Amino acid sequence: MRNLITDIAGISVGNAEDRKLASGVTAIVFDRPVIASGLSLGGAPGSRDLLLLDPGRTVQTVDAFVLSGGSAFGLDAAGGVQSGLRADGRGLALGPARIPIVPGAILMDLLNGGDKDWGLHAPYRDLGYEAYRAARTGAFALGTAGAGTGATTVNLKGGLGSASFETAEGFRVGALAAVNAMGSVTIGNGPHFWASALEDASEFGGLGLPAPVPADALSLAIKGGATTATTIGVIATDATLTKQQAYRLAIMAHDGFARAIHPAHLPFDGDTVLSAATGEKPTPDDLAFAEICLEAMRTMARAIARGVYEAETLPQRGALPSWKDRFAKG
Repeated sequence: MRNLITDIAGISVGNAEDRKLASGVTAIVFDRPVIASGLSLGGAPGSRDLLLLDPGRTVQTVDAFVLSGGSAFGLDAAGGVQSGLRADGRGLALGPARIPIVPGAILMDLLNGGDKDWGLHAPYRDLGYEAYRAARTGAFALGTAGAGTGATTVNLKGGLGSASFETAEGFRVGALAAVNAMGSVTIGNGPHFWASALEDASEFGGLGLPAPVPADALSLAIKGGATTATTIGVIATDATLTKQQAYRLAIMAHDGFARAIHPAHLPFDGDTVLSAATGEKPTPDDLAFAEICLEAMRTMARAIARGVYEAETLPQRGALPSWKDRFAKG
């Protein structure tokens, strides 16, 4: 496996970004409609069709998800993905009409030094369409790419991260995160990641946890003033799940936020997880589903750490350094 969400059959990912804009879009496209849910636990979320994903709502399946920069302007990105799906004959059939179902979530990257003077219309619809057309199975760019292009944390460049895992029963779990945390993904001023205890095969440096954890690392350290926060992500499995079980998957992935970000789910961020079950494999029994839930937590935490680990520093003046520029290059 590539340690990416695309290790789950039937999932494609496409990125589109503009380095001058310092923002971008990531499209997660499903080969066929999939059972989906989602949940926001941040105090200031921005999303499209998140209420539709509630277990009590009628529509069960979606065609794609979208993660975007641009704050509320980035909600246009889902329209670009929807246009691509409709052109390809995809969507919920209602008589002769086809309506692609494309929930999305956005992060706030408007104050990162990029050129946001885009004129009358924001570019996110076009970026969404470009990301849809770029969607492929297999490898895709991490770090300063797609929705992670303009992302930051309190002290380091943020980015797009992904991870995957196969359970003992043969179910695959994959996570994708655009890490724009209000807090920190690393411990204090050092290179160690909060998610280090969950790391797999040195995927974000293999440094482990510092011993002891510095006392000042436990203090509150968050972006101040005009905030540029919110981590958004997708958790997926190839198991056959109900919509309510997919909702539980999103809850467990939020546990991964809490393991990887210090702190997560603040009143000022919009931390959101979208979840999907492709149904390629059978319905898990209770124990197998519990393991899928466990790996939803761990895989999301790993994806968040990888997003910061793989990022590159933006060229804008005053841009936060990447983890590699600060620690790997000394």
